[in-house]
Amino acid sequence: MTRAAQVFGAPDCAGHDPGPGHPESPARLAAIEAALAAAEIPVTLAASATLEQLLRCHSRTYLERVRAVARGGGGALDADTTLSAGSWEAILGATGAALAALDHALSTGRHAFAAIRPPGHHALADRAMGFCMVGHVALLAHHALASGRSRVLILDWDVHHGNGTQALVADEPRIRFVSMHQSPWYPGTGAASDRGPHHTCWNIPMAGGQSRATYVDTLWEGIGAATSDWPPDLVLLSAGYDSLAGDPLGDFTLEPADLTTWIERVRTAWPAIPVVGVLEGGYAPARLAAGVLATVRALG
Repeated sequence: MTRAAQVFGAPDCAGHDPGPGHPESPARLAAIEAALAAAEIPVTLAASATLEQLLRCHSRTYLERVRAVARGGGGALDADTTLSAGSWEAILGATGAALAALDHALSTGRHAFAAIRPPGHHALADRAMGFCMVGHVALLAHHALASGRSRVLILDWDVHHGNGTQALVADEPRIRFVSMHQSPWYPGTGAASDRGPHHTCWNIPMAGGQSRATYVDTLWEGIGAATSDWPPDLVLLSAGYDSLAGDPLGDFTLEPADLTTWIERVRTAWPAIPVVGVLEGGYAPARLAAGVLATVRALG
């Protein structure tokens, strides 16, 4: 069996189906699961989260609306975010697997990865956006603070700005958020000047089509700026694989080896703290699977 981080998942994640032709399809997770199985990397199935656990970041009114739409057979929440009958259970399953990955990391000091969908980094407190309904990584950051961590670093390498994550953590000075993303690009946020109310956000907008080394080094410089006087005690990866070359929704040029480089640098910089990755975007299933496989091996 390949040495790798412990991977967590939930079978209900496959029940979210936005419809034919939608980029965020169940085929994404199927490709990841096949790649992990071929590499003999097991997936630990986690219990679903509860609605109450989601209230740490989202309003009850909003969550109850999402649940009602899904249980009513599905429907559109915005122009590109559509629920199916199984979406509410998928959301709870995804959040439960993400929480299980975090709890494993906090209790053992070992790294973990949550292979989940739907993604979360665009979701706002009371609004779905960009394929996302619940902000998993933001929830994990607040959960970690409640569990005794005091300096949580979020690294978002998805090709799109994690506007939802930033909105859900920017008021908490014990969380620092670093996002490198294509610009101009959806959702149109993430200017370098947007540091948040406590100056704890480092946004790194980048043009598409640049060299791999440019992206790798620029993100690492941003991480260095965010942590020069602030060593984290937990790192959360908002792991979006639409930043890989060949993704239909992005123009970055990264390869899986570049993700390995970032993770190795993080582990070298802070060897004693856990790292937890959570799946975000990535819409070319084979490339997505290769990226996830590189990530869990690097975390191992």
